Amino acid sequence: MATVPVTPDLGRLLTELQSRGVRLEGPVEARRGGAGPSDAGMIHVEGVPVTVPVTAAYVAGSPYTMRRELEGWGIYREGVRLASAAAPQRPRYYDLSTADGIPYWKIALLHLDSMASTVIQSCAYWDTDDQCHFCGIELSLEAGSTVRVKRPEHLAEVAVAARDLDGAVDVTLTTGSTYGPDRGALYLARCAAAIKEASGLPVEAQFEPPGDLAVLDRVHDAGVDSVGIHVESFDPVVLERIAPAKARTGIDGYFAAWERAVELFGRGQVSTYVIVGMGEDPEVTVQGCLRAVDLGVYPFVVPLRPVPGSLMEACSPPPPERMDAIYRRVVPHLRARGLSADSVRAGCARCQACSAMGVMERSTGGDDLQRIPLRPLH
Repeated sequence: MATVPVTPDLGRLLTELQSRGVRLEGPVEARRGGAGPSDAGMIHVEGVPVTVPVTAAYVAGSPYTMRRELEGWGIYREGVRLASAAAPQRPRYYDLSTADGIPYWKIALLHLDSMASTVIQSCAYWDTDDQCHFCGIELSLEAGSTVRVKRPEHLAEVAVAARDLDGAVDVTLTTGSTYGPDRGALYLARCAAAIKEASGLPVEAQFEPPGDLAVLDRVHDAGVDSVGIHVESFDPVVLERIAPAKARTGIDGYFAAWERAVELFGRGQVSTYVIVGMGEDPEVTVQGCLRAVDLGVYPFVVPLRPVPGSLMEACSPPPPERMDAIYRRVVPHLRARGLSADSVRAGCARCQACSAMGVMERSTGGDDLQRIPLRPLH
């Protein structure tokens, strides 16, 4: 997370940008396809790392533009400059390849300061009735921009280069769900162990709840620092519609997995994506987040970012007012329970670039906690 001072106005601006996107007047590094919320232009706004939609069709209607200035970039709305911006350079390690000719960028991408890889770029649910509607995991594979399965030794090699050449501070590993009862978690653990031995970087592993929760012990024993077990929505009606396989695990099934994971990895080292904008009941969403926080789980609340080519590509992100209302209910509870993005060792909840939660944490901490206006949900 950024160390620059953060103001409430910056939090509101980032919430707007993540819902409405920003029109670019020049190229920036962006992520397309992938396993989760995608279409991510990777920038810094007032020194804060943030990912924003840049290529989806709805971005053409955004009132925000990012334009070049004499030094750096600026964020503008209707010609009025709102904030400074910076576009990271292409990572230097992208120019390297393994001994057998695989470009490093096909093995892992640099998401601002985090090296990230979908280790198994296919999913048992893809192209079936169980496919998650928001997901684009196999789109990047179909486009030839990655390889189906990343090898532990290759990931370790790339992690060292990302650390040494581009300042990567952690590694995030995710996977499509496999047919085995471990859902791919044990292969992630093998990859994490290789990465940690070679680079020393902290690693988050993201996977579905395994059929046998003893798998979590083996993931922990491999040296994984944090885990992401992503429910996506606390609204069971929405979950059934957009992620049927996850719905079969059920909300209570996720809480059971989280409880065991918190025992192993510690409070704040277990997180879950909570995607807003899929038709969920906002109050159900907030109450699910508060219950997760009480257990020691960090609910990483993000706006829906429709992936072009996914089953939800025609959707739009939620209005920023809805995101702001949910943030203002969840963030104070996080602080009151002693959870913070600053204490997460690795992964999306550590990075915070896809959400405005981290910015709100930093702008409303300490004595200011009780002064956050808790806006009602409508």
